[in-house]
Amino acid sequence: MEAIYLDHAATTPVHPEVIHEMTEQLQENFGNPSSIHSYGRKARQVLDQARRIAAKSINATEKEIVFTSGGTEADNLALIGTAYANKENGNHIITTKIEHHATIHTAEYLEKQGFNVTYLDVDKNGVVDLDELKQALTDQTILVSIMMVNNETGVIQPIAEIGKILADHQAYLHTDAVQAYGMNPIDVKDMQIDLLTVSSHKINGPKGLGFLYVGKDVTLHALQHGGEQERKRRPGTENVASIAGFRKAIEIAQSKREEHFKTYEDYQSHFLKTLEEEAVSFSINGAESDRVPTIVNISFPGTNVESLLMNFDLSGVAASSGSACTAGSVEPSHVLSAMHSEENPCTTNSIRFSFGYANNKDNVIEAAKKVAAIVKRLTTL
Repeated sequence: MEAIYLDHAATTPVHPEVIHEMTEQLQENFGNPSSIHSYGRKARQVLDQARRIAAKSINATEKEIVFTSGGTEADNLALIGTAYANKENGNHIITTKIEHHATIHTAEYLEKQGFNVTYLDVDKNGVVDLDELKQALTDQTILVSIMMVNNETGVIQPIAEIGKILADHQAYLHTDAVQAYGMNPIDVKDMQIDLLTVSSHKINGPKGLGFLYVGKDVTLHALQHGGEQERKRRPGTENVASIAGFRKAIEIAQSKREEHFKTYEDYQSHFLKTLEEEAVSFSINGAESDRVPTIVNISFPGTNVESLLMNFDLSGVAASSGSACTAGSVEPSHVLSAMHSEENPCTTNSIRFSFGYANNKDNVIEAAKKVAAIVKRLTTL
């Protein structure tokens, strides 16, 4: 039995061209990009090229790209670095109840440091209320952090509209674009975004790498101290081989973005159609919202997350849930709880299926049939 991977929102397989690029760099280019001799200059050229490609992908300049160890570090740098650097202008931060834990837990940390944080609600479709955002803004607000695409539901947030709301306000706009990057077109200038987070391993690049876009007018404090790498915003010798791999992953994602969008849209359509043909009872969380084609979050009435995931895995289907599973209990998904309520059954019976490079039409349909059989068996026990 060959397992079927439907958890691309968690991480993606590394693209063969990325592996080839990284292998070449590891074999041929070991220099420190901060060194002035020929070995260092060669490494610096690789680093500079990657920075240009990353910047171009979001209509930024290369000076505005900070390579990090991934999305979590980028989110931390965006929130903490901005909060500390701008606290003389206010101590109020706005985010949402559905953010990735890299943002929510960082916001909670800042609350302990004396900052005031507002956590915005979302409607039943998982979309932030722009009127609530407007009402939450004060003259003390220094940062608004709202993700571009939710990692559990795939629901797209109105970031461009939020950028317009903040255009004449002192608050910076940060968006975690980890699940949007490579799927949705992103123009930081047009969308009036000040800070933006990207992760390499969500676009078939290596793990342990990402970048933070920091607009040229953003005041930011470094979280670490050491050398002067990344324009003093993130010290430490850069991981040149992985950054070269990340560059290759960006090039592939950008050149095939529209093709991938249509392909994954087709996969999701076949998956859902198969569930319907198999007469499975289900509903889609965020169905009435704009969503990316890579992610669908499905509620299966009469089931629970632990049994579903265990049986899916035994049948060779890899999926995941936003619920926190512990021995003998399931903590409701904070995203679905914000969309509905903690008491709503969907918070503990919903599974996220996410499509990508490891899929094709046949294995998506096969996975849907296996899922249908398991759901029907569990609901008749």
